[in-house]
Amino acid sequence: MQVLQSIVQWVLNLGANVFVPLVMFIIGMIAGLKFKKSFVAALTLGVAFSGMTLVVNYMTSVITPAAKAMSKAIHVSLTATDLGWTGVAAVTWTSKVAFLFFPLLLVVNFIMLALNWTKTLNVDMWNVWNKIFTYVLVYYMSGSMLFGFLVATLQIVFELKAGDMWQKTIKDLTGIPGVTVPHFITLFAVLLNPLNKILDFIPFFNKPFDAEHMQKKLGMWGRNDVMGFIIGILLGFAGGYGLSKSLTLGVEAACAMALFPMISKLFMEALNPIASAMGDFMKRHFKDREVFIGVDWPILAGRSELWVTMIILVPVELLFAVILPKNNVLPFAGIINLSFANAALLLTGANLMRMLALGIITTPIFLYGGTYFAPMITKLAKTTHAVKVPAGSQISWSTFEGPDFRFIFGNAFSGKWWAWVLVVVWILGFIWLYRTMMKAPLPSQRYVVAGNTNVAVADSPIESTNSVTTSASTDAYKKMSLNDLDGQDFSHKTKSTLNKTVNTKSSNTDGYKNMNLDDLDGQDFKGKHK
Repeated sequence: MQVLQSIVQWVLNLGANVFVPLVMFIIGMIAGLKFKKSFVAALTLGVAFSGMTLVVNYMTSVITPAAKAMSKAIHVSLTATDLGWTGVAAVTWTSKVAFLFFPLLLVVNFIMLALNWTKTLNVDMWNVWNKIFTYVLVYYMSGSMLFGFLVATLQIVFELKAGDMWQKTIKDLTGIPGVTVPHFITLFAVLLNPLNKILDFIPFFNKPFDAEHMQKKLGMWGRNDVMGFIIGILLGFAGGYGLSKSLTLGVEAACAMALFPMISKLFMEALNPIASAMGDFMKRHFKDREVFIGVDWPILAGRSELWVTMIILVPVELLFAVILPKNNVLPFAGIINLSFANAALLLTGANLMRMLALGIITTPIFLYGGTYFAPMITKLAKTTHAVKVPAGSQISWSTFEGPDFRFIFGNAFSGKWWAWVLVVVWILGFIWLYRTMMKAPLPSQRYVVAGNTNVAVADSPIESTNSVTTSASTDAYKKMSLNDLDGQDFSHKTKSTLNKTVNTKSSNTDGYKNMNLDDLDGQDFKGKHK
């Protein structure tokens, strides 16, 4: 037992930025990737994680003082100090049973992979802390260590299934194949899904509002850095900053917004060769079975919709902290609500307006979650002596991770009958979410294109992001580019089969011009370029 605890402590001392790349290096070598490529990919991944951590911390450091200034301006003072996720994680790691959760995660994952119950191999070992945290909360609520381990195990199962569910969406949003995000924060989409379904009935929310379409509509005002600059200035003014300090905050926010997509390209560069090698390995040894590599949420951080949403929600969180009755948590260290934004990004397919609407509606859930669990987090800190808590005060987390799951399952295993009803509802909600996402169109094809009112939303995913939705207009052309053939394997296709697929619309709306592959016989394409 002491040996296992020492190994876990060694892993913790490495940190996520070293440990995860090390695991990825080993996976690359096992999958048959050459040493040089595995090493470079792993090192690039470490650089990407380190770079993203730096920029996230930078963004937090410039936004948090403005939020604190806003809270002073509106004269609000609450009893629970917000430590944010980093503070709570640090307290959680001091738990005496923390070392047991590494083997628990590995055993559950390997069993589910062996039984073909999941396609996700979760290498994000650092975030095992949120399983430990769930165990601690359920233990405090129920008084049973067994129940704590049981709920933590259920959390692992749901996370792995979420990894399966999100993979195609993540591939479309990031361009990185073969990876997914089996992170606990994405499970908040169980609550968001019914609300998102309601937004389907409002035409305004069925238009494309991702960063690409916004930039096309707004021009320079839709650029990442420009949006960051404007939002930063407005946040500075709201916090009572003068012009000079507000401009500085604007430039700092613009800097972070510009750097996020740059660093996200490093994730692509690092993960593409490993994912490709893993795919080939599975085809050779497991009859074409797919396995997705589960990593931490920062691979999504290149999407500007994530950061625009979280920054705009800062004053919303502060307003709710003031007006909500019996709320005791003042958002501070956790003011950047990652616990909401990642789930919303994946669920809505990066639709900014939907993300903001869902964020405004659900922000009270996080604050009440932080308030409800504040006594337990304070007890954990006092028990482990990890943080000194002044008498008469508490510590908590304003954007509490998974408030719904932990509240419902914790109370259920404490013997409350109404919580067991909510457990059934939550599980049914997860099944609904899973089925919804598995058959949903990809984000790039989900919403009606502006100016094309008759485009139907597909009921099933379309695998190629280069495909073009057919318009009802009789003047539209469907263009076929050689780019569309990139990566396609035609080795097992017959000429007659291929002839059926290569058709382009002519300018005559009553007919089609068929391009037959026989027409290409004898042609020499050497030296030709796309």
